[in-house]
Amino acid sequence: MSIFDVLTLVGGLSLFLFGMNVMGQALERRAGDKFRTVLGKFTTGRVRGILTGLGVTAVIQSSSAVTVMVVGFVNSGLMNLRQAINVIMGANVGTTATAWLLSLAGIDGGSLFISLLKPSSFTPVLAFIGIILYMFCKNAKKKDSGLILLGFATLMFGMDTMTGAVSALGELPEFQQLFILFKNPILGVMAGAVLTAVIQSSSASVGILQALASTGQVSYNAALPIIMGQNIGTCITALISSAGTNKNAKRAAAVHLLFNIIGTAFCLSLYMILSSLFPLSILNSPASLFGIALCHSVFNVLCTVIMLPLSNLLEKLVTKLVPDSRRFDKDRSCTKLDERLLAAPPVALEQCSAVACEMAEISVEAIREAVKAFGGFSPELARSVRTKEEKTDRFEDILGTYLVKLSAMRISAEGNKEAAKLLKIIGDFERIADHAVNLLEAAEETENKKLQFTPAALAELKVLSSAVEKISELALKSFVTNDIEAALSVEPLEEVIDGLKEEIRSRHINRLQQGECSIAAGFVLSDMLTDLERVSDHCSNIALCIIDIAHNNMNMHRSEREMHRNSREFDRRFEEYSRIYSL
Repeated sequence: MSIFDVLTLVGGLSLFLFGMNVMGQALERRAGDKFRTVLGKFTTGRVRGILTGLGVTAVIQSSSAVTVMVVGFVNSGLMNLRQAINVIMGANVGTTATAWLLSLAGIDGGSLFISLLKPSSFTPVLAFIGIILYMFCKNAKKKDSGLILLGFATLMFGMDTMTGAVSALGELPEFQQLFILFKNPILGVMAGAVLTAVIQSSSASVGILQALASTGQVSYNAALPIIMGQNIGTCITALISSAGTNKNAKRAAAVHLLFNIIGTAFCLSLYMILSSLFPLSILNSPASLFGIALCHSVFNVLCTVIMLPLSNLLEKLVTKLVPDSRRFDKDRSCTKLDERLLAAPPVALEQCSAVACEMAEISVEAIREAVKAFGGFSPELARSVRTKEEKTDRFEDILGTYLVKLSAMRISAEGNKEAAKLLKIIGDFERIADHAVNLLEAAEETENKKLQFTPAALAELKVLSSAVEKISELALKSFVTNDIEAALSVEPLEEVIDGLKEEIRSRHINRLQQGECSIAAGFVLSDMLTDLERVSDHCSNIALCIIDIAHNNMNMHRSEREMHRNSREFDRRFEEYSRIYSL
């Protein structure tokens, strides 16, 4: 084997791995969104979980990618450990689809029909169609379809190049001795595990084995242990991915490893016993591409059948190996935003919405408590408001960063719109919590300095506070339930609040001029009026954003103008709120 053969082999391997990667990523984008949603939601039953894992893996051509997603789902609370075990079992069977695809290269025959089934016959056509779709279509889905075809053509071309490059290896005594060495089952398993761990893809390592088998020097005795070891090596991706996750996510990665180790140990022991008791001549014969694909499938199906009844025991075992931590995670909600879910935009966006709704509820509760502090201040209430404000700050930082990363992914137009809405709205809810702290500080100053408000001022503040609580609840409802009616009620109430603020300020100035109110109390009252009015402004921003999204535009001023233009309904609501919140 010359240096040029070695270079050709390296080039063929590079094209093979690149083609597999391009095809897998394009498949994920093209059909992955729906399948990821299925993976996250439709895994309740044991059989359904296995079939889901099998189907998704067969489509996106990577059990490692599916297992990493499962780790992310478990870490985010979208999937429990039992569901994860079933999906992982199915993924192990689904990953065998690639080997069957590659086995087409081994088709041999003289007829025209059989020749047409060989990838070398039809991949040029697929590559031509693929490059047209990729270069001349503007639609993202059509571009991805083109990349799928180009990736497949590149993969098969790489496979043919590797096969041609290693053909001379069959004549080398050293190469023959190497695969005689791998007939030792332990060494074969180790070789398969190491190769797969390095390239992080059992599908790719099976393809490399199939290319080497084309030399005629790889017997089934050598190939079987290598195939078994490949299942262990593929666990490295999920184990790396589980770093920094919660206990259940680490258990999901451990399940993947234990499942493959136990399955390999059982099948290897069975193989060694049967081959020693009933020596079969076929085991010493050269393995074909089709034979390797068949062995790969039979092994994975057998492991799943064996381990399926033991899934409950497997769950208990990993729970023992990765015990619960006694430390309480204060940011448990934010673990829903697992970065592994960025590869699954619809699911990631769902999690963002759930976290944003939780943030919104905390923010509005902070306003309720801050208003309550006027009539009954307590240190406990003060701590609660400040804790909620700190939480909303943390939520905004984490959620904002996550949404920016998500927006950088290739997501649908609807997904982009939802991400933009969340990015706009979380800032308003964070500011509402800030104003809650400002109101609390005003209540604290009143308490500490023993300031007294006139009965008239207290009554006016009560009316304004009630209106602000109402508008906060309307904004929250419009956001959490996407209630357009609630959103349309916000702007009329916001104008009522603006009017109340100005009226209360005018009355306060009159009281100051008449000496009924102290200047110190007046300053506190002025700050409170500003904060309450600002809360209503942020509620207005939230409601207008909800209305904008419903009308497919992101121009709040336009929405506001249109509401005023449609004045009959607006006026009706304005008059109703004016009656309810009159001084």
